[in-house]
Amino acid sequence: MSAEATSPGAPVRRRSRPRIDLRRLGRAALFGPVSRDRLPDAIAHVAEVHRVHHPDADLSVLQRAYRLAETSHRGQMRKSGEPFITHPLAVTLILAELGAETTTLTASLLHDTVEDTEVTLDQVREEFGEEVCYLVDGVTKLEKVDYGAAAEPETFRKMLVATGDDVRVMSIKLADRLHNMRTLGVMRPEKQARIAKVTRDVLIPLAERLGVQALKTELEDLVFAILHPEEYARTDALITEAADGPDPLGAIAGNVASVLREAGISAEVLVRPRHFVSVHRVRIKRGELRGSDFGRVLVLVGEDADCYAVLGELHTCFTPVISEFKDFIAAPKFNLYQSLHTAVAGPDGEVAEVLIRTHRMHKVAEAGVVALGNPYASEGASQTAEPADGERADPTRPGWLSRLLQWQQSAPDPDTFWTTLRADLAQDREITVFRTDGGTLGLPAGATCVDAAYAQHGDAAHACIGARVNGRLATLSTVLKDGDTVQPLLAEDAASGPSPDWIDHARTPAARIAITGWLDAHPQPAETGQPGGPADPGPQPVPPPVPRTARARTATAVAERPDAAVRLAGCCTPVPPDEVTGIPVRGGAAVTVHRLECPAVARMEAAGRTPVAVSWGDEQACRVTLIAESFGRPRLLADLTEAIAGADAAVISATVEPPSEQRVRHTYTLRLPDAAGLPALMRAMREVPGVYDVSRAQHPAGAL
Repeated sequence: MSAEATSPGAPVRRRSRPRIDLRRLGRAALFGPVSRDRLPDAIAHVAEVHRVHHPDADLSVLQRAYRLAETSHRGQMRKSGEPFITHPLAVTLILAELGAETTTLTASLLHDTVEDTEVTLDQVREEFGEEVCYLVDGVTKLEKVDYGAAAEPETFRKMLVATGDDVRVMSIKLADRLHNMRTLGVMRPEKQARIAKVTRDVLIPLAERLGVQALKTELEDLVFAILHPEEYARTDALITEAADGPDPLGAIAGNVASVLREAGISAEVLVRPRHFVSVHRVRIKRGELRGSDFGRVLVLVGEDADCYAVLGELHTCFTPVISEFKDFIAAPKFNLYQSLHTAVAGPDGEVAEVLIRTHRMHKVAEAGVVALGNPYASEGASQTAEPADGERADPTRPGWLSRLLQWQQSAPDPDTFWTTLRADLAQDREITVFRTDGGTLGLPAGATCVDAAYAQHGDAAHACIGARVNGRLATLSTVLKDGDTVQPLLAEDAASGPSPDWIDHARTPAARIAITGWLDAHPQPAETGQPGGPADPGPQPVPPPVPRTARARTATAVAERPDAAVRLAGCCTPVPPDEVTGIPVRGGAAVTVHRLECPAVARMEAAGRTPVAVSWGDEQACRVTLIAESFGRPRLLADLTEAIAGADAAVISATVEPPSEQRVRHTYTLRLPDAAGLPALMRAMREVPGVYDVSRAQHPAGAL
């Protein structure tokens, strides 16, 4: 944890703002006016910052932790030549500036002692309690001598598991990485790039998900400077040039402040400059930057209701850009972020983005989970008290972290874990879908019904044959939207399993790992050649038509034209006791009998055909065409044929269309001895596992 680096330089600040500027907590803040080899007053800087956020904090524990850290690290030097104690002090100052409580600061002072000195976890536990010991253990690296190349991914796995029980573990790790990134310049360029890439792929997404924007933005700028030095230099030049030019945001902020004063709304209005990566992204998005693109107007108020009052005044007195409006107060982001976003045009046409939030929202937006303090201690309880049952229950654990902890258990291989972790963290938006039992599922944006099935049912989702989304049947590849209600449909046959194409539909690591594991454990025989996998029926033999050695008896229909030949329409296959009508064909020489609701009747009447009254005769045998819609699975065709045979129906012809997205369409032309048995037959076919609908044909059937 003692990596070193050069800071790419502080961004130009044209106007003060309430963003936590962590860069100023450098060596001068650590040492003050004293000489470099003297450190006795260094902890006073931590105490001063800590008192701002926690006036009643007990500082004696910090003093004891500092003495132990300074003594144990004495004689150790960083590669920059500074005493090693400057590193835990800097990490602790970063967390103190964010408002971390005393237990977190105590652990941050000691976070390298177990890893780099003779101090043991038992000593930390005995001196500072279980809570501090747990945090120190959570951020302690695994030894390369024991894990080899797997040390880094397994260390991150250990930290994430510890974070699942206490989010403060990752807060310390993020602050630790920030100070190391600030001082990375003494490393070889290739090592700088390696550390920067891990920071980009893992630590920055974690900072975003935990809502610690103050850490995330500086880490982004530091990584940007190392991995893209030319783009960084170009962005730096643009910011410097803009700082020397007109200040349109300042003028707009002044107008906003005047409007709010006249409306009697107490608010603080400031200009919030963008950091380097944000300016770079805006330039890529818009091509040419405007003067107002280098920052945003920030409005801070006292109460939630004031946020909406400010919004109303701005949209009344300025021209709003409606497409830019977002309400993250009514619908907070998954990383605790709350704010109103809008954009307004000033009198000169300059468009400014405006953020509206309360002071409390702003603190959480900057510090994220760090601003929550100790979420494990009840009001009035000691922050270091141990849970009575020995288990930690984190009421703030976000859904993405719960999912991560779940799937990592199924990824014992370090390479699989490391690759999957990076892919998982790359998904930076989350949706919430509802279950039919009233529960909710948190899923990454772009998740499908496959992901919902595995999130709700675990490995039992191997038997999933489809889903209902908002009450309607949907394919497993259906992409879910925020607020959807999803109901995975599971087959009764526990032996059924996922198809290989499910991998293409899965977005969550848990689903992908489970599907891959099942497919690896159930390899397909090479000779089957079924592209759809075990859940795909593929090309299956269709029962041959019944030999037609004699004319099949069928239900008789009598038309009012006794001299006309009467036949039953193949498009709707009417049977007794359907309400029917006749349509004359071939100049009235024949009458085709249709069900009244058949679409062909309306078309023919519109064409000038006059219907003919038709009634059923005494013969009750009938021929009917049924269409069965189902999800593919093994033995589906055999089970359907068995259900048909059980109703004493004979198959005249049958077709099975090629599977499409796990759905299969079967068309059967059947002869029943009695039309009264048709409803029972259709019920029997619907009860076959995998079949979700059986209907009468409403279009010309190719089998007729």
